[in-house]
Amino acid sequence: MKFVILGKDGPEGAAKRPLHREAHLQRLEQWAQQGKIVLAGPLTDKTGSLIVVEADSLEEVQTFANEDPYMIHGVFQSVTVHPFMQVFPLELKAEKV
Repeated sequence: MKFVILGKDGPEGAAKRPLHREAHLQRLEQWAQQGKIVLAGPLTDKTGSLIVVEADSLEEVQTFANEDPYMIHGVFQSVTVHPFMQVFPLELKAEKV
């Protein structure tokens, strides 16, 4: 299942982001190595970040989002998680042999 995580920056998010960026990226890398990160990055209007993940459950993703260094240290004032269905581009499905 895919999910979208939207992190909304807090009032001090821009100032705190450089302090916690390395820990945030290390955490993303852990999930990327498990094949769970589809894409991630900051919104260019500087209001927060977007992360698209593949995971087994909404609860797993909510825990991941709430325990992120950006959330713990106030870069994000809030995170929301939404189930997501990719319809375009079509995902290639492995053919069964």
